[in-house]
Amino acid sequence: MSLQKNVLGTTLRTCCKKPLTGFFRNGLCETDEEDVGSHTVCIQATAEFLEFSKAVGNDLSTPNLLFGFEGVKPGDCWCLCLSRWKQAFDEGKAPKIKLESCNVEVLKLVPLEILKQYAL
Repeated sequence: MSLQKNVLGTTLRTCCKKPLTGFFRNGLCETDEEDVGSHTVCIQATAEFLEFSKAVGNDLSTPNLLFGFEGVKPGDCWCLCLSRWKQAFDEGKAPKIKLESCNVEVLKLVPLEILKQYAL
């Protein structure tokens, strides 16, 4: 169980275990000062979003077995970098999110009212 909070002010919940996600690869969108990308937004990937992300330089869908990464598929949940979600939002490509699994740190860039519009 995480000691970090989610955007709703309660205990941060698991985003996904398969594929295993999070900066610490523990299934949670936890963060600390080492996580310069702020992997704090728990998304549910769509084909449209994965194509967008690949086009802007973050290929999440191609497996990289050298690092044990099987690739993210449509329907998978994933701890995404906050700046990437915001970029997708600004361009009308933002995927849905699991509010209970989004780290409270997200609120530093995106208001809760906007996040609620993208809640699963």
